[in-house]
Amino acid sequence: MKENKVEILLVEDNPNDAELVMMALEQNKNIAECKIHYAKDGIEALQYLFGLEDENSTLVNRPHMIILDLYMPRLDGLDVLKKIREHPEAKNIPIVVLTASEKKADWITAHSAGIDCYVHKSVDFNQFVKATGWALLGAIEEKTFYDPQY
Repeated sequence: MKENKVEILLVEDNPNDAELVMMALEQNKNIAECKIHYAKDGIEALQYLFGLEDENSTLVNRPHMIILDLYMPRLDGLDVLKKIREHPEAKNIPIVVLTASEKKADWITAHSAGIDCYVHKSVDFNQFVKATGWALLGAIEEKTFYDPQY
């Protein structure tokens, strides 16, 4: 029997912010069951997605959505975003950027690189719950669920 859990990759270096995101996802009525994979930086995110740091390898895990911080140690979110968007198997995964950055250049760069949603960390918690729900619902409605059997 195929499991229908929604899988989300959360890439966030701040454990307090990661906990808030997980709470928001748990409170979201658009998500019946959710499995969150947590990576604390860009290297761990690429290792989860591709098994290695090499973005040219085959996609090992395909979450239904990625929530990505921009500023992280070792490998930042913009570099991760670009590597995902360049990969033929991963390029269509919906990506929500969650950042504390107030720089307009970051917003422009993230949108140019192909994000689906940009959320500032200072946003009200209830607004964040709604934003993640809309992004995920859009991913579901656009049939971005991936079945490796096809």
